[in-house]
Amino acid sequence: MKAAVYYENGPPSVLKYEDVPDPVCLPQGIVIKVEAVSIEGGDTLNRAGGELVTHPHIVGYQAAGTIIEVGAEVKDLKVGQRVTTVNTFGSHAEKRSVFARTAWPVPDNLDIRQAAAIPVPFGTADDCLFEFGRLKAGETVLIQAGAGAVGLAAIQLAKRAGATVIATASSDERLEKLKAFGMDHGINYRSKDLVAEVKRLTDNRGVDLVVDPVGGTTLQKSILSLAYRGRVSFVGRAGREPMTVDVSTMMGGNQSLSGVFLGAEIFTDRVHANIQRHIDDAAAGKLKVVIDKTFALKDAAAAHEYIESRKAVGRVLLIP
Repeated sequence: MKAAVYYENGPPSVLKYEDVPDPVCLPQGIVIKVEAVSIEGGDTLNRAGGELVTHPHIVGYQAAGTIIEVGAEVKDLKVGQRVTTVNTFGSHAEKRSVFARTAWPVPDNLDIRQAAAIPVPFGTADDCLFEFGRLKAGETVLIQAGAGAVGLAAIQLAKRAGATVIATASSDERLEKLKAFGMDHGINYRSKDLVAEVKRLTDNRGVDLVVDPVGGTTLQKSILSLAYRGRVSFVGRAGREPMTVDVSTMMGGNQSLSGVFLGAEIFTDRVHANIQRHIDDAAAGKLKVVIDKTFALKDAAAAHEYIESRKAVGRVLLIP
């Protein structure tokens, strides 16, 4: 099969389009013919500096397609069924092998490209808001990097739960697009003082919850934006900056900081059911999955470069 691979960490140019052996089907797993790859933020981070667990390495968490092989111990999935999948690597290819537990059936009326972009962003956003963020109706949430896939999912889920939603983005143009998903107030973090703007929008109270997939210096601003008993769900380091924060201000406000990693509980019944619910809601038109741009698999380097330009609103896909 063909795959986008790399032999060493580095910029997008390290990605090569090559022939590699087909993946092996595990007894508790499946193999799919990939029809759409959703490039995750973690994929670009891994390419830049993460572990290469195979040689050459095929990066990638998420991909959707049709099952072409089923392991001997798998009872609830079958050849020919459409699924969306998650694994720690292997999405940037024409075929991929995953555990059946990290595959979710895709309803007939849902575009496979949209299905590819659901599990990690919507599962992560849900955990940040509710499982660890304890968001309630009537509260105010700040969603950092609102134009990213996790941000767009979090905006929709928070608004549906009855929260007031503040989101950040790098331009007024990107913020304007977020209004359609439920954003009440937008902050251009390049032209405004983030903390001061949050205080202004909340009558100097601060927000009840922050969803922060950026980290670095942004995490400090998230902490300083909290109201009394406010919470931060820290879920990524998209900013790629050193992680140095001062948490001393949190004591006086009885505030909390929680690290969130969907992968730690990806095999649990709770997370599996949660992701399937989001897939079904998207099929029913209750949630919007935003695809910014698609690239051919052979153009994976260009796709990664485009993601790192911070121009995208929503997910960037590879199509084998």
